[in-house]
Amino acid sequence: MAVYTHLGAEDLAALIIHFDVGELTSAKGIAEGVSNSNWLIETTGKDGTPARFILTMYEFRIEVTDLPFFLSLLDHLAAKGCPVPRTIHDRGGALYRMIGDKAVALIEFLPGVSVSHPTPDQARAVGRALAQMHMASADFAGSRENAMGLAESRRLAEACGHGGMTQIDPALADLVDRELPLLEAAWPAALPRAVIHADLFPDNVLMLGSTVTGLIDFYFACTDIAAYDIAVTHAAWCFDAQGGNFNLAISAALLEGYEALRPLSAAERTALPVLARAAALRFTMSRAFDWLNTPADALVVRKSPMAFARRLQFYADPVNAGIFASS
Repeated sequence: MAVYTHLGAEDLAALIIHFDVGELTSAKGIAEGVSNSNWLIETTGKDGTPARFILTMYEFRIEVTDLPFFLSLLDHLAAKGCPVPRTIHDRGGALYRMIGDKAVALIEFLPGVSVSHPTPDQARAVGRALAQMHMASADFAGSRENAMGLAESRRLAEACGHGGMTQIDPALADLVDRELPLLEAAWPAALPRAVIHADLFPDNVLMLGSTVTGLIDFYFACTDIAAYDIAVTHAAWCFDAQGGNFNLAISAALLEGYEALRPLSAAERTALPVLARAAALRFTMSRAFDWLNTPADALVVRKSPMAFARRLQFYADPVNAGIFASS
């Protein structure tokens, strides 16, 4: 989450009146993340009980035509009992509204906090919640191509250019040049597919103790290989912030939690090292592009691509392939 577009109190109040949630009492910009503008909204509530919501304005990497998929998916998963926020429809039943040429949506606020240093019990709960989501989405009618797959990693690499990547780190361009063709050649396209979150970082999971209270920020969700979603989550949860230290206990718990609901096939297990390398490359390249192109005046914290380049190096080392072996 982030704030790229600044809306005044009058603009926000005029927007909130279109929803049956009471009157706006407070709005605070949220600085974390890199793709959308977000605010924590507080209102009087439709019954006089103060209420909280998340307001999102879609800035880039997200097409307005994809919003029915994202927002309907939230409603579908919430109805299935998954810990995800519902979309707050406006008074006319619309999933989102337009402010100028940008779409905005109001989302249910869920309790909980994002953990910075997860325990194995928390990682196990996240794995279980991810499997629950994959299973609950089986009868979801929508479908969406993964816009952040290997083809996008290649496009971003070309957009950054060898010089841009070298500016970030002298070794980055060579790493990307080596990994991209190898992953494209080894991609396991025949594995089982599902609707996946594709961005399940710790800051996209809300927890109370070891209970998952919310999976949030579904704006990269798509239809793709289910095990790739495990790989993304693994890369996001199992390393320190700099990507230099791997936590085997978190890794084992995450996989154990997932398989408690949805056991992996032998083919999925075998493919996880390749899928994890692709996941690490995906975030290396998107962060590299953002590092080189984020406006200087944006209220957003740039994230170093090297934290995921180190994960990519870890996953690419054959010595580490055993972390995905069945226990």
